[in-house]
Amino acid sequence: MVRVDKAFEAFVHSGADFFTGVPDSLLKDICAYITDNAAENKHIIAANEGAAVGIAAGYHMATGKVPVVYMQNSGLGNTVNPLMSLADEKVYGLPVLLMIGWRGEPGTKDEPQHLKQGAVTLDLLDAMQIPYLILDDDESVALRQISAIVEQTGAADKPHAIIIRKGLFGKYELKKKDRNDNPLSREEALKIVVDNLGSDDVVVSTTGKLSRELFEYRETKAQGHERDFLTVGSMGYSSSIALGIALANNRQQVYCLDGDGAFIMHLGALTNIGNAAPANFKHILFNNGAHESVGGQPTLGFAIDVKSIVKACGYKTAITAITRDEIADAMHRLSTGEGPALLEIRVKIQSRDDLGRPTTTPIENKIHFMNHLKK
Repeated sequence: MVRVDKAFEAFVHSGADFFTGVPDSLLKDICAYITDNAAENKHIIAANEGAAVGIAAGYHMATGKVPVVYMQNSGLGNTVNPLMSLADEKVYGLPVLLMIGWRGEPGTKDEPQHLKQGAVTLDLLDAMQIPYLILDDDESVALRQISAIVEQTGAADKPHAIIIRKGLFGKYELKKKDRNDNPLSREEALKIVVDNLGSDDVVVSTTGKLSRELFEYRETKAQGHERDFLTVGSMGYSSSIALGIALANNRQQVYCLDGDGAFIMHLGALTNIGNAAPANFKHILFNNGAHESVGGQPTLGFAIDVKSIVKACGYKTAITAITRDEIADAMHRLSTGEGPALLEIRVKIQSRDDLGRPTTTPIENKIHFMNHLKK
């Protein structure tokens, strides 16, 4: 086990004192420590992993130092373009150090969406010719590894990577938590939304706890799951999936249940939705201002004007709700109005410790959902 304060000190003392990225469950403890202890101008929680590489590139060019970009291995896909066409030694030669959480490592138990990514993570790095090391769980060894790879990255003027296995870092609880006094939890708000859906409406729900809460509530109500597509991976793409369904199937209302981290990750999707303007597209954003499922690090959910952004992109309606009555009233307006329309529900950071996971496989979910659409 490696203490997060010691790992942070090893990075900083080696000259890698700037951090950016997207929080990950395997990195949540060190990400929380970075959030609490890095100087304000030395840490940026990025919209997505590719953007983090861009931020890191700019920081290096301004300082000559090696920046650290943290991510889950699923985020490697977002980084391929800037790593290959910006940071690579055959282009600009930028020494960016990646710290990657290894979800789905072969031989470990994990969720279906992580298994393929885990199996090919090292192969992807090899294909991109990015040198890497797997951080040792012996702290003294790990600290020497960190110092060595920071030096190697800077000397080589090319990206390098540190791979983090599950359970490697010691526990650390985030202290810098933004004040959030919203009255309802996401799950409480979700139940109001589901209770106000029509029997023919279909749902695309975002990755993370929201889809798990939706699955459990459908179980409680004995409603079945064929109307819901649970986007268990592919963070940030639920609204694009919902757009494709809405354009191809104008007979039903299509509700995208989104989270603030995912919403921000690919804001460009809003321009497609607004321009295509499907009347049956309804977007519901559950905004708690945090990457809750990976440690509670803040998003910019409460710092941006969601309603103005979507209206500028062509949405016909944009509503914010906080209370039960406001949510119920807004759902009535969405169901009877023309889309694309968005309802932002501001919720507190809270979820159940005993929250389960879907008992159906992703393939089963897809088949049941497609069969329902064909009806």
